[in-house]
Amino acid sequence: MSATTQERRVDREGPATDGRRLDQAGRWARRAPLLPALIFTIILTQLPFVVALGISFMNWNSYYPDDRGFAGVQNFVDIFTDTNARNAVVVTIILTASVVILSLLLGLGIALLLDRPFRGRGFVRTMMITPFLVVPVAAALLWKHALYNPEYGLLNGMLTTIFGDDAPQPDWITNNPLISIIVALVWQWTPFMMLILLAGLQSRPLDVVEAARIDGASSWQIFTNMTLPHLRRYIELAGLLGAIYVVQNFDHVFTITGGGLGTANLPYYIYETFYIGQDYGRASAAGVITVIGTLIVASLALRTALSIFQEDK
Repeated sequence: MSATTQERRVDREGPATDGRRLDQAGRWARRAPLLPALIFTIILTQLPFVVALGISFMNWNSYYPDDRGFAGVQNFVDIFTDTNARNAVVVTIILTASVVILSLLLGLGIALLLDRPFRGRGFVRTMMITPFLVVPVAAALLWKHALYNPEYGLLNGMLTTIFGDDAPQPDWITNNPLISIIVALVWQWTPFMMLILLAGLQSRPLDVVEAARIDGASSWQIFTNMTLPHLRRYIELAGLLGAIYVVQNFDHVFTITGGGLGTANLPYYIYETFYIGQDYGRASAAGVITVIGTLIVASLALRTALSIFQEDK
């Protein structure tokens, strides 16, 4: 290759190389202000998880300080063979599935009602959101003392008002511990589901709905053939997001039943293993398992959310 040809190639590649460098420099200049926030997030969230992951492979119980050492996967084996851990997994699944399904059904019904025009609709919508804004511990205390209490609770007071002094006065938490937690959680999470589904309802193409109604389609046909298919992605997103938060619920279990009467879920099992049993290795292993399960659900939720945004474009 002659020197003239090499010079021409350098002349052609020079502007392109400079343009790429300027483009890379511009991208780094736009990302640089976000770097401190990224570093802070990594330090605050990822480093503790890495430490917990390391501890999960250790035999570390403060009651036996001389036995500390590397345990391999024994902590994970102990969790999967522990009866209490398996019961906690079952309770977590039942609690999460029940709360999400009931909240979705109630949220869908309320969203359909609030999607219709009526006087004071904005005020009613605002009031329907308020249960979700209550602090979880305060909501659990409200249900435990103001509603479920057998002596001065509102539920037994209503029974006395309706049936008189001889009305039954059941101990709601003792008789139905898991159902008591589920009802309290459904009360708090129904507004969250309602908000997402109401947003989905308001994004429907109303001209198509009106055309179907003019053609003679009934309300049930419009709901089953048009509204539900349109809401499918929103229902999936609401269910997945609700599952992410409900699966790690600790406040209601701790406040209402204290983990007793067969209501201990995985977060409470971790608390009990860590603070009461002082077994840091096993508690960290249980936490890692819970995080992995939550990440799987979160990835599905993120995929569903991205698909909704792509459809809206």
